[in-house]
Amino acid sequence: MPRAALILLLSTLAGPALWAQQSAAPADTGPDNPSELYKLQHSCFDLKGLIDCGQELFTGQPVHIAVGSIAPQNGFGAGLAYVGHKTTENWRVTWDSDAVASNNGSWRAGVYLKLVNTYEKAPTVEFGTKGRNLKPNLSALPERPVINIYAQTITLNKLTYFGLGPNTTEAGRSFYGLRQTIAGVSAVKPFAAKLSAAVFGELNGRFVDVRPSLGQPSPSIGALYTEATAPGLTKQAGTLQLGEGVRMRPVLLDDRLHLDYDLTYQQYIAPGNSTFSFERLTTDLSHQFAIYRKTTRIILPRDTNGPDECSVDRDSENAECSVDKFAQHHECLTAQGAKSPDCRELSRDLQGSFGVRVFSALSMTPGGDIVPFYFQPTLGGSDINGNQSLSSYQDYRFRAPNVLLIRESFEHSIGSLPLGFTFMVDEGKVAFSRGGLGSSPWIHSFSAGLTLRAGGFPQVYLLFSWGGNEGTHTIANVNNSLLGGSARPSLF
Repeated sequence: MPRAALILLLSTLAGPALWAQQSAAPADTGPDNPSELYKLQHSCFDLKGLIDCGQELFTGQPVHIAVGSIAPQNGFGAGLAYVGHKTTENWRVTWDSDAVASNNGSWRAGVYLKLVNTYEKAPTVEFGTKGRNLKPNLSALPERPVINIYAQTITLNKLTYFGLGPNTTEAGRSFYGLRQTIAGVSAVKPFAAKLSAAVFGELNGRFVDVRPSLGQPSPSIGALYTEATAPGLTKQAGTLQLGEGVRMRPVLLDDRLHLDYDLTYQQYIAPGNSTFSFERLTTDLSHQFAIYRKTTRIILPRDTNGPDECSVDRDSENAECSVDKFAQHHECLTAQGAKSPDCRELSRDLQGSFGVRVFSALSMTPGGDIVPFYFQPTLGGSDINGNQSLSSYQDYRFRAPNVLLIRESFEHSIGSLPLGFTFMVDEGKVAFSRGGLGSSPWIHSFSAGLTLRAGGFPQVYLLFSWGGNEGTHTIANVNNSLLGGSARPSLF
């Protein structure tokens, strides 16, 4: 991470402590719906308002500074984001666009449109007290149908390739550059509210360009590998990618156990003259055991938010727009939607949790087709989406069509600050075939470090990892979405 990014990171880590020391005295709120310029003028020039200033600069609407790690080895990106929304009687439409660039010339730009169905059934009269004391669960997903339309281009100038399979060596390291454009549409339809279950589908066009990466510590990919050892190296075909899946995110055992189960089946369809068509079945089973029932909140990405929006779901803001105000529901929703989000609600109090995650990606190739190397998942350091696994190894260290990862983790806040410490144990394996996962060797890694979840600022990890047979690895990562914002399209 470059020096400027490290200074920004350390400044961010110091922010929560100042936040915690702020006076609880009410401040002058000014007009009912203050503009972003008004908020900046009344916070950034007052020492007591520095935290509010930071919140407005990095999470405010409609415009704020966008920051985050582009991809491992491609630096820390900074740019601008624009967020807007319009609420009608039955829909809330959100548009979100951003562009960031890093010090090594890598960049990402995207536009993300969300259509959230906000239709409310007419209220009914119920007697008794059942449900009156229920409070919104900030960790629960909004039970709303959502349609997403998006287009994103990312250019990465420094990626590593060690070859395929479990038996690659560090001596096989090479570098390459990649550009990928993704344009598509996806939809989420909730069902079975008690299980927080939903079905989802996606349709994406993926256009990839692989190029040499020169001037690096190791040779460019073309100097060590051929089309046979790096499928897709010489020619990259445009790909139509379909996907369907189901997920469940229930909270059980009196708010102690949080489950996050995802099952996704994808089809990658290349042109008829290409051999790069394949299918993939991904299973992701996450279990979080909260230590403190009333104060632990596990903040998950929200479908109703764009990647640059951190607000608590607006359904909770609009709760007062029901029952006695139903006749003026549209006007009430519009007024509530005009309010800027207060992302400080996402800052955590005293909390801690244990976690167990099981992840697998299994590929199926019809006929003589193969999976191009740039669409194969990786273990080691962080993958191209910024997700950590076997972190003591170099980024993208192990690559294959089939992967299996098991993670045990522990995280706890430090006092009442949004700063915490974490410890993780990873076990993983990769294989050319699904059956080969049984005989592939397990690879181990341990990690310890700090985490930061301050307001809606992107989640920050600072990890030191060890335990593999290739030394140690330090990772500093800033998530590429705001806390509570939806994830960006996966790059593989």
